[in-house]
Amino acid sequence: MHALGPSWLDPQHLIDTYALPGTLLVVFIECGLFFFLLPGDSLLFTLGLLISQGTLHHSLAYVIPLLIVAAFAGSIAGYEIGRAMGPRITGPNSRLIRQKHVDQTHAFFERYGARALILGRFVPIVRTFITLIAGVSRMDRRQFYVYSAIGAVLWVTTMTLAGYFLGTIDFVAKNVEAIAILIVFVSVIPIGFEYLRHRRAERSSQG
Repeated sequence: MHALGPSWLDPQHLIDTYALPGTLLVVFIECGLFFFLLPGDSLLFTLGLLISQGTLHHSLAYVIPLLIVAAFAGSIAGYEIGRAMGPRITGPNSRLIRQKHVDQTHAFFERYGARALILGRFVPIVRTFITLIAGVSRMDRRQFYVYSAIGAVLWVTTMTLAGYFLGTIDFVAKNVEAIAILIVFVSVIPIGFEYLRHRRAERSSQG
């Protein structure tokens, strides 16, 4: 029993128990199941920060491989769904995915080719839909797996280590909550700009 109640009510116990599984789930969903509003970047950063502060009692050597597997598995899920369902899931009449997100991601994919699977990991919205577009386009499966694996390793490692090492800075250490909120805010800025750009385009077409 914890001094103030059962051990499972201890905040440290809750963080240790649920922070990592929750992050793994969000990373998997964002990378493969088309929920682009989930804060993957900020979660990875914050997880690294919590480890550096000792708030989360896991090592980077344990956490990073698990996150890479979650990101890669999510990409595989998105690719196979797109490959199986084809244009039905991305067509103009699709109720699951908005056409503007498909068009944006398709343009990114056309511009960078297979490299988009790596670069797209660092771009909100694109990260979520790039695997689907690759599947619908029936990109070579082996090529997709290779580039997705590289992208997962680079994205997870970069974002988590950034949080870990910045967490050693005294200012960051004393303002963990504020930094976490700021990261979430910064993460959704590109989505906000995309929304405003789309609204302006709609008003222009109507005018």
